[in-house]
Amino acid sequence: MKIQFLGAAKVVTGSNILITTGKYKILLDCGLFQGSNELESLNYDKFQFDPKEIDFLILSHAHIDHSGRIPKLVKEGFRGSIICTKATKDLASIMLVDSGHIQESDVKWENRKRSRSHKKPLVPLYTSEDAHTSLRYFKSSLYNQKINLNESISLRFRDAGHILGSSIVELWITENNDTVKIVYSGDLGTKNKPLVRDPEIIEEADYLILESTYGNRLHDNAEERVEKLIKIINATALRGGTVIIPSFAVGRTQELIYELNKYYEYTNELETFMKVPIYIDSPMAISATEIFRKNADCFDEEARNLILNGDNPLDFENLYFVRGHEESMRLNQVPYPKVIISASGMCTAGRIRHHLKHNLWKAKNSIIFVGYQAEGTLGKILKDGADKVKLLGEDIAVLAEIHSIEGFSGHGDQKDLLNWVGAFKKKPKRIFLVHGEEESTNTLAKLIKEQYNIPTITPNVGYIFQADAETLKSFSGEILEPIQRKENIKKELQQVFDQFESLVSQTDRFIEEDLLRKNYDELKNKLLELQRELLDISMLLGD
Repeated sequence: MKIQFLGAAKVVTGSNILITTGKYKILLDCGLFQGSNELESLNYDKFQFDPKEIDFLILSHAHIDHSGRIPKLVKEGFRGSIICTKATKDLASIMLVDSGHIQESDVKWENRKRSRSHKKPLVPLYTSEDAHTSLRYFKSSLYNQKINLNESISLRFRDAGHILGSSIVELWITENNDTVKIVYSGDLGTKNKPLVRDPEIIEEADYLILESTYGNRLHDNAEERVEKLIKIINATALRGGTVIIPSFAVGRTQELIYELNKYYEYTNELETFMKVPIYIDSPMAISATEIFRKNADCFDEEARNLILNGDNPLDFENLYFVRGHEESMRLNQVPYPKVIISASGMCTAGRIRHHLKHNLWKAKNSIIFVGYQAEGTLGKILKDGADKVKLLGEDIAVLAEIHSIEGFSGHGDQKDLLNWVGAFKKKPKRIFLVHGEEESTNTLAKLIKEQYNIPTITPNVGYIFQADAETLKSFSGEILEPIQRKENIKKELQQVFDQFESLVSQTDRFIEEDLLRKNYDELKNKLLELQRELLDISMLLGD
């Protein structure tokens, strides 16, 4: 068995890992490279494998740096199954199509310039139609449902707590009567994030592929980040300014809505004039918010309780959604204080660039970064203190206040990552660090070695790890599984039944006795589906 690292190696974007067995080829993620022109040019390179030979693509979550080259993969011959959670499938259905539109739009704009220079026109990486075609190959699975892909490969998704539907991938591969368990963290969230649950603990693995985005940094305190956000908004509003928040359309935007909902809806004696209008200016963010509402079964307990008590946590009185271009343009013409939350989160494309062009040069305004900014992006340049930037063909002075609130990041920080690795009862024989800049991965690798004495590799793009027969036999990856299952099954079922009974008391549904005689997995899956339906009903009633 071979593991080859083809993206997000000593960089944060372009996640793509190829696992080759004697019979099958499996991809973990197939994301876009984002950031500098040099990085983004890699998207046009040929895949280092034949897409027609890939049997399965396992998608950890919908963010474009993990999913964005899927349409290219299908366009070049992939006809296997793309397996992910339901929420990831729903989000990918809008994100990939939007990415296709961006590819077409960028090439159309570039070709106008090339035609004036009599240069050969470019072809988009893929189109929105290609993206629609790729959606045919998606298949969804539930969290904690162990499924057999074939006679030698099994899969289970665990909640990664990063965005809605994000997953830790547990993969069991059997060759020559030896079973190896590979765990791929995807992007791990941090504890106590808004809306989504905490990352699940994994107790054993042969090999761990671990993200390292914040391997050398610590986040702000969770409560302090909200206080800091509100303080900046109120201070800017009192001086008559506008707050611009570049935010990823999926995940970060919904978390901001959730936190602002709690502040504006539940803060006693808040003066009406302090309820400044909050504009979500991103059609994709609006569509994504609707998908969040339809997948409330993925929410954490606090968000579920709000729903069941009749409060839609993704809506409040002074929140407005902007879809049309004309309405978006008018936001920069009106003088009153306001907050504009717009994509993209790294300021690489989209309406955010127009808002920055109109607001960066005004000292009364504020720009708040709430997520990771990759090297080479406009967001990173502004965050690093540039006094002038080029935007849409113009040089723009940077006079607005620039703020960064790291605590809103969707990624766990150094402490979160180390604690998550430390929770393994049966430690991996090797850890591969991906999805991090070189300084971050090197720092985390050193700490893992010091604290847990686990050999840690920071692969370059193209690096191949080959597990030989002796290595495969040393640990099957199934040692704790039966014991853990026996110990947890009663507790897990009780938790599911308690939640279900609370929900079902509001309807005429009832549990038939024959359900109790079904096996554990089937029963749990039925209950999860019913929970989803009931939460959807509660969301509608709350609206």
